Amino acid sequence: MNYSLEVKSPSYNFTIFLMILLVTLAKFSINLGFSLKPYMIFLLLFIVIHVSSFYFHKLQSFEIAMLMFYFVYSYTGAFALHPESSLRILLGITLYLFCYFVMKSILSQTKTPIVEMVIGNVGIIFNMMSLFLYFMGLKSATIAFEDERIASYGVLIDRHYPRLIGLLQDPNFYVFYNTLFFAYYLCNPNSWKNRIGLVLCIATNLLTFSRGGLLALVIMFVVYLSLNNPIKQLKIALSLLVSLLLLIYFSIVYLKFDVMGIIEARVNDFSNDGGSGRFELWGRAWDFFASNIFMGVGAFNFSDYNTFLYGDSLTVHNTFLDILSESGLLGFSFYLAFILLVFLKLIKENVHHHKPYLFLTYIGYVLQMVSLSVIINDMFFMYIAILSTYLLNREKLRKTGDQALNQ
Repeated sequence: MNYSLEVKSPSYNFTIFLMILLVTLAKFSINLGFSLKPYMIFLLLFIVIHVSSFYFHKLQSFEIAMLMFYFVYSYTGAFALHPESSLRILLGITLYLFCYFVMKSILSQTKTPIVEMVIGNVGIIFNMMSLFLYFMGLKSATIAFEDERIASYGVLIDRHYPRLIGLLQDPNFYVFYNTLFFAYYLCNPNSWKNRIGLVLCIATNLLTFSRGGLLALVIMFVVYLSLNNPIKQLKIALSLLVSLLLLIYFSIVYLKFDVMGIIEARVNDFSNDGGSGRFELWGRAWDFFASNIFMGVGAFNFSDYNTFLYGDSLTVHNTFLDILSESGLLGFSFYLAFILLVFLKLIKENVHHHKPYLFLTYIGYVLQMVSLSVIINDMFFMYIAILSTYLLNREKLRKTGDQALNQ
């Protein structure tokens, strides 16, 4: 095994760029009973061509817990009332984990600064393309604000709101995908490229009108301010305030948005729609758990039970309740161990000081899990791969330093 931290081949820089960019193109998938996404095809082709370069790196403690969770979660499907759904998620989990380990192997071929440079570049492309598609959707002759759940280009009309979906299919998941980029630009504001990236992130996130996602980003920002000195806090807060005012001005003058009316309507909707029906779904998930406390109703069976009992096929919109209802205390214990082990590793390695964007991204992801079902998710797997590779590089540096001291 080569412990050198030097870039092994310039070609890997473009490979990493293409891999991360393709992860953001989630809309352009092929439906095979599960979504075969562009980055999956790329990784499959990559490993076929470069199989000799694949290396299975040592697992972190949280990765072991993650694998144990997916094993237990899949195992509960053997006792499910709808085993075909459990089999489908098992195939999906297998594909996602395969892609995860290929991702990790590719990321390990270069240094952390190169990966961060790619994150900065991809984030700008992702947000600019999404804004372009959003404006294309607004100008589309086929779209009307009176329509419900109508998508055109990068906009989704949902309860009369023109919500940005960009390169994805769901405005709430857009914020989830954008969290890594937002955190990176927020924590690295020393270049104009990153400042522009941050403004783009703020603009696209606001245009999703995602209440849960935006709340998570606000909490991330508050946590970030607590990690910095007061003078820097004031500069950052003022800069973001100016950017926000400019975006509101642009939305009112050029996009003709009734910004205050939309904000007021979204706040009123929360008290009227129960969080877009989430509270009712959470209650159903708890009832399913209560009837199958130890092993739940089986992997990926919530929608089937929900369809049979209530006539709709909606998901739980809460990762923790989703896992609790489908795999019971058994699966939930392993998932909770995974989540806690990641957090403890971040604290132990002082990631909140050395690489605060990785710490903030994790905080944002966990917060959004309360309103999203992300048992398997491309961006979350990529984040874990980036984090694991960073921790592996730190471990190599420590070993190299210890060896130098002993000589």
